[in-house]
Amino acid sequence: MAEVELECCETTEVHQDLLKIVEEKLPPEEALYDLAELFKIFGDSTRIRILFVLFEAEVCVCDLAESLQMTQSAISHQLRILKQNKLVKSRREGKSIFYSLADGHVRTIINQGLEHIRE
Repeated sequence: MAEVELECCETTEVHQDLLKIVEEKLPPEEALYDLAELFKIFGDSTRIRILFVLFEAEVCVCDLAESLQMTQSAISHQLRILKQNKLVKSRREGKSIFYSLADGHVRTIINQGLEHIRE
């Protein structure tokens, strides 16, 4: 990435009217913290790869391990994190546990991210 030079104001002038608007719209600190934590989950390429598999089909841990050339243990660990953060859900069918995206928001978040990096 090319280094970007940041420009700064030449004088210090606080625009109270703008700050009031921002203050009214800014979510509570707890919500901002939760949002930052959610985005941390997307900071792992293995979890992103799992989500891309789940874009296409509901699959079990065995299928994910085979598809991603990883151990079932490694996949299970990442699925636990994704499930704790409500990004995937699971259902039992006989002796298998099938995983899928929790909802359409997950796909939207990933697609928005892809669109952004492709600009």
